[in-house]
Amino acid sequence: MRIAPVHWVGSHIAAGAVLQGLAGRLHAERDRWALWLPPFIGTGIGLYFLLPMEPPLWMGLALVVAGIALSIAARRYVAGSLVAIALTAASIGFLAAQIRTAMVATPMLAEEIGPVKVIGTVVAVEALPSGQRVLLEDVVIEGIAPEATPVRVRIRIVKRDAVVVPGERIDLLAELAPPSLPVTPYSFDFQRAAYFRGIGAQGFAYGGPRLVEDPEATMSYLASLSAGIEALRLRVAQRIRAVLPDADGGVAVALMTGSQTAIPREAVDAMRAVGLAHLLSVSGLHIGLVTGILLLAVRAGLALIPSIALRYPIKKWAAGIAFVGAFFYLLITGMGVPTQRSFLMAGLVLFAVMIDRTALSMRLVAWAAGVILLLQPETLTSPSFQLSFAAVVALIAAYETSLAWRLRQRSRSSWLARLPFHLLGVAVTSLVAEAATTAFALYHFSQLTLFGLVANLVAVPVTAVWIMPWAVVAYALMPFHIEVLALVPMGWGIDIVLATARIVASWPASVSYLPAMPLWGAVLVAIGGLWLTLWRRSWRWWGAAPIAAGFISIAFVTPPHVLVSGDARLVAVADENGEYVFSQERANRFEADIWMHRAGQEERQAWPDDGYGADGRLLCDALGCVYRAENYVVAIAWQAGALIEDCAIADLVISLDPARDLCRGGEAGEPIVIDRFDLWRNGGYAIWLEPDEIRSLSVAETRGIRPWVADFVRRQPRPVRE
Repeated sequence: MRIAPVHWVGSHIAAGAVLQGLAGRLHAERDRWALWLPPFIGTGIGLYFLLPMEPPLWMGLALVVAGIALSIAARRYVAGSLVAIALTAASIGFLAAQIRTAMVATPMLAEEIGPVKVIGTVVAVEALPSGQRVLLEDVVIEGIAPEATPVRVRIRIVKRDAVVVPGERIDLLAELAPPSLPVTPYSFDFQRAAYFRGIGAQGFAYGGPRLVEDPEATMSYLASLSAGIEALRLRVAQRIRAVLPDADGGVAVALMTGSQTAIPREAVDAMRAVGLAHLLSVSGLHIGLVTGILLLAVRAGLALIPSIALRYPIKKWAAGIAFVGAFFYLLITGMGVPTQRSFLMAGLVLFAVMIDRTALSMRLVAWAAGVILLLQPETLTSPSFQLSFAAVVALIAAYETSLAWRLRQRSRSSWLARLPFHLLGVAVTSLVAEAATTAFALYHFSQLTLFGLVANLVAVPVTAVWIMPWAVVAYALMPFHIEVLALVPMGWGIDIVLATARIVASWPASVSYLPAMPLWGAVLVAIGGLWLTLWRRSWRWWGAAPIAAGFISIAFVTPPHVLVSGDARLVAVADENGEYVFSQERANRFEADIWMHRAGQEERQAWPDDGYGADGRLLCDALGCVYRAENYVVAIAWQAGALIEDCAIADLVISLDPARDLCRGGEAGEPIVIDRFDLWRNGGYAIWLEPDEIRSLSVAETRGIRPWVADFVRRQPRPVRE
């Protein structure tokens, strides 16, 4: 008989002990297993959106059936059952995303058209600092077949005195284009977000709208109800702006209707710079405050009437009224993802109050996340979903961990003794929420806020104690047309918040930009964060390792050396310090800001029209520029006439005019060429000058062939010849 080596036996025993230890830890946390279902559903959704081509519907169905069969087969084995259930949940998420995409099926406008006549029914109106933006449904576009007409079209009306009411059918002369592409590979996909909102085109109107009498146009009951809610939102916003103009009114409109479009850019930038943007986006804080204010106010009011308080369950009555008020707030603020999540959680808590039950907070979050992911799978990729749930899950985990200590502090009877405890609570809440959302802010916005805690210590209590109670009172007074009594003091609180934002934003280094975190880094942080917050025992701290690895991933990011916009209006090249210099100082401001911030750059600088720039790497004249870096020569030609010389000296030629077959003979030694046609077909380009090769990546290459990709990008991209 052969005796196994001692080291092999020892390793086998050690591995068995490790597995046994893991099994014991997992079994001890069995009451938390259900919390992992939404993350696995999200995993399936994420895999669906990462695919380069649209999978057939039978694939998702087959995966779900296979997962269910595997679960049944492994039902006698705990470990096997858990794996099978996780795979089934991921398959359900994958199938849910497929079904949602098929149900939306929004035709996307293939290319820019106009001026063209557009007729549609107004379903939403948003006030802008200059003019307004309307969302049209049941659209007719001159020259576009009905089957190719987008379900919804969003148009900006610059005419200030134009009066548009939801539910009306209007006629516009407009310039239309497909929804915007990502401004750089792997950045936020505006076109995909528009697709899932049913928006297949956007543009601007020439002049004002004209009311259309169309006896054949009819609205369904749901469409009429939606138009009525939008009309109410518009009236509320108009009455707020009549009392509170400028930034105060814009913030009040955001808090009471969910629309941030009327807030001046300066105020929004200041709020974002100090980590107060969450106050502008209606979320859990606002739903919780509205619900709590109504619950306390109604219960206190009924308690003052002995004949009612002594005979009836006024707490349950107050919970019911608070639920109705929260539902009204959900509708009038536009039903954003954070608002939906908060309403679902608040609704379950209030229902538990009415049936004398206690709700479990983390289970509430899991329940809300599961419902939202199954009904709207596309929200997984949105910043609002990720930031909202990251903050809430982290806060609940922190509250669970500190429960015993908080109960001891609350036992103190003196109000003065409890005051430091409440102030500490605000500080810890802000700190935990900011820490939980930092990675996702870096992934989406490349932004790191340094003094957010200071700003939140002032702004959050003012919002909770002063601004939101007056907002609830303003709602109650609006039917009597005396809302001014509540809006004016509400404006005082908003002044304090805005002043705090501006003061803190003016401090040196109040906001910093880092290179955008890569997707794999954000995924690692998400996995580590879930491990840290969903488990309760000591092994939860293992989650710190993937979180740290996710943040370290930023160090492995290499920003492109050259960036070219899809409309050929803007080019940026990196100087020797990695800072971008731009071909124009003011063009494509939105796009340039995203390029800079994703590279960790704060200030925009333009290269010279003539002479040297980019620390001597760039030489320009009237026909174009030559950029030398990493032993490569890149020619940027403004006009096709420059190509004769550029093709002879350059390794890469970027022609902002159509170059056709110039420099494209296919012979060895000829340069790589990216011209206007490539940009039109493939969107913007990012280019890396690596030691062994010039590597280019277009927007089209990162998006694949999916239903939300407009036809002009869906066409087979023309390869860039070497």
